[in-house]
Amino acid sequence: MLKVFNTYIHIPFCEKKCNYCDFTSFKFSSEISSKYVAYLLKEIELYKKKYDFSKIQKTIYFGGGTPSLLSIEDLKKILSNFNYDSNTEITIEVNPKTVDKEKLRKYKELGINRLSIGVQSFNNIFLKSLGRIHNNEEAEKIYYEARDLGFKNISLDLMFSLPNQTLESLREDLEKLFLLEPDHFSIYSLIWEEGTKFYKDLIAGKLKETDNELEAQMYEKIIEEAQKRSYKHYEISNFSKRGFESKHNMTYWENKNYLGLGLSAAGYLENIRYQNCSSFKKYYEKLDNMNFPIEEREILTQEDIEAYKYLVGFRILGKKMYPTDKNIRIFKNLEKDNYLVKEGNAYIMTKKGLMFFNDFISNFI
Repeated sequence: MLKVFNTYIHIPFCEKKCNYCDFTSFKFSSEISSKYVAYLLKEIELYKKKYDFSKIQKTIYFGGGTPSLLSIEDLKKILSNFNYDSNTEITIEVNPKTVDKEKLRKYKELGINRLSIGVQSFNNIFLKSLGRIHNNEEAEKIYYEARDLGFKNISLDLMFSLPNQTLESLREDLEKLFLLEPDHFSIYSLIWEEGTKFYKDLIAGKLKETDNELEAQMYEKIIEEAQKRSYKHYEISNFSKRGFESKHNMTYWENKNYLGLGLSAAGYLENIRYQNCSSFKKYYEKLDNMNFPIEEREILTQEDIEAYKYLVGFRILGKKMYPTDKNIRIFKNLEKDNYLVKEGNAYIMTKKGLMFFNDFISNFI
């Protein structure tokens, strides 16, 4: 029986859909949320019949959506199904508008020991443009309250390459970020996803994409300022103080097994990558019939596993990757084009590979 050590739990509710977001999320209500949690517990029970939940979990991650909308009681019900201790990394994504000091205190009592706070920007004008429901002052307040309560592992999520953002406004965001001294931060460039309000405004000519050259300068500025302050740039969009890398996300990048629970959640177990149903109706129907709520399933061949190893592995900066007989020519060509540098029998991605990562990694697809 396969032991489950890493678990992702999707909470698909938000107070309001952000203008750039295409994640599976729906308007929050206590009634809908309570029903969803009841079915989430059914899904866990199904997995308990097939997999071993008895061992101490390494990581549990509540993502969304806005998991911080869940009641403490519902979080407690979910966590009661897992064995965990103080060494288990338990993360919850938090919108500053949806928590207060008392809620944070209860998180700590439950054993949640890592907060991922969705800041996105410290500029209130940009926050309004993004459609965020919080402001800069609320984000900083929640951060300091979490510190007062003794949270020792706090990650802040930010974005860059926003509409009308300049290098100077990015510098101001970074200045505020580093004043807070988070243990970890993620910073992603804006992606114009079809179906989002931003994408519709882009097509209508109301918004413009950031020039590629300016976006590259912004990314370089982020890396430069982080390194000045001794943050380790350990993954393309992630930076941490020593020892504060996201253990849960490293599971993805190291191509390890993890259980994905909830609406539209993805998982990887026993060489099978799967995606859950993205509609409540299908998710509930499958669970009512005692079936796993899986919509898509991919059984990986050894060749697929090798390909995934490179697709996710190269995201870890400085990671040594070893070619196989089948792909050695790809490695040599990428070395010739300065995307890779050889070190013994291994290859490491160069700065050029990092800056043009999508072009670089497409060679392994």
